[in-house]
Amino acid sequence: MNTSTATADRAVLALAGAGLVGVAIILAREGNSRAMGLLGVAAALGAAFLSMNFGYTGAFRSWIVRRDGAGLAAGIVVAMVAALAIVPVAALVPGYSGFEAPIGLPLIGGAALFGVGMQWANGCGSGTLYTAGGGSRRMWAVLPFFCIGGFLGSLMLPAAVALPALPEIVLPRILGPWVGLAATLLLAAALVGFVLGRGPRPSIGRLRDAAIVGVLAILAFALSGQPWGVTTGLTLWGAKAAAALGLDVAHTTYWSWDGPRQALAGSVLAQDSSLMDIGMLLGATIAAAWKNTFRDQPTPPLRGLIGAALGGLAMGIGARLSFGCNIGALVGGIASGSLHGFVWFFAVLPGCWLGIRLRPRFGLPV
Repeated sequence: MNTSTATADRAVLALAGAGLVGVAIILAREGNSRAMGLLGVAAALGAAFLSMNFGYTGAFRSWIVRRDGAGLAAGIVVAMVAALAIVPVAALVPGYSGFEAPIGLPLIGGAALFGVGMQWANGCGSGTLYTAGGGSRRMWAVLPFFCIGGFLGSLMLPAAVALPALPEIVLPRILGPWVGLAATLLLAAALVGFVLGRGPRPSIGRLRDAAIVGVLAILAFALSGQPWGVTTGLTLWGAKAAAALGLDVAHTTYWSWDGPRQALAGSVLAQDSSLMDIGMLLGATIAAAWKNTFRDQPTPPLRGLIGAALGGLAMGIGARLSFGCNIGALVGGIASGSLHGFVWFFAVLPGCWLGIRLRPRFGLPV
């Protein structure tokens, strides 16, 4: 690392650190210690993901192309660790809830579209945030289009949820909190066995990383009252940008619903997913600058940027229609004992397969 690059990274470190402190000061002035804690957890997640190079896009690709399920198994272990707290607490403690969703065409089609998008973008929701925070020029192109796609998906969702679907199937609600937890863990363990097959097993270090992410997800749940999610915040950013450009967002169906309406009217720091997205970006930037790697990022060629933009759009739309991404739908759904999380896993596979086949068109390796 040359001296000029190290100096530039120190400047980025100072700016990102100041940004994190500045957000914390705003929250402190509001007396919002809960949100300050959530910001800290999010920054830790961003730093951890970047330092550990933890993610789902490459893990899905390794399994589909080479039947190496070690990374994907570690990603499922995150949900198993988080489920240890989320399933019983959501069932027994007032004010806490899990992620639940109906199982129908929006979930299946949205997950498949998300799978295509994350392979073209070369990152999922959490991957976009931590690699963009880490200085990835590709993800700087993905992120705004992810927000645009999320906003477009929010306009489509009311019609999509009106389609016939199975109701939410939540194991702790059917079996009780403790039997429901056991059933959730058994199903998740079976999924781990399915992806591993006869291939390599995750290393102890990778399992340790998964456990760290799972514990941080539990802390986020403890502070937020619901599982960690990424894409709702990105959708809010897209909606606020659209409103700033003069679009009448507030009178659309989705943004007239209570939760979205309140989020649109409030600050980007007032909605938990949005706050955590900001914290994750800043945490990853701090980690990258600390390692002197923030500036060491190539700019993709034009076709790579086109793939990034299309991938971001597809992920944004797909995530909104399928009620989340690898974090909100897969990890959050499984950790809540909701069967839609398991369905989302299988629905994303054909999209990943198609996206992988088309990756060379955007200059990406298979």
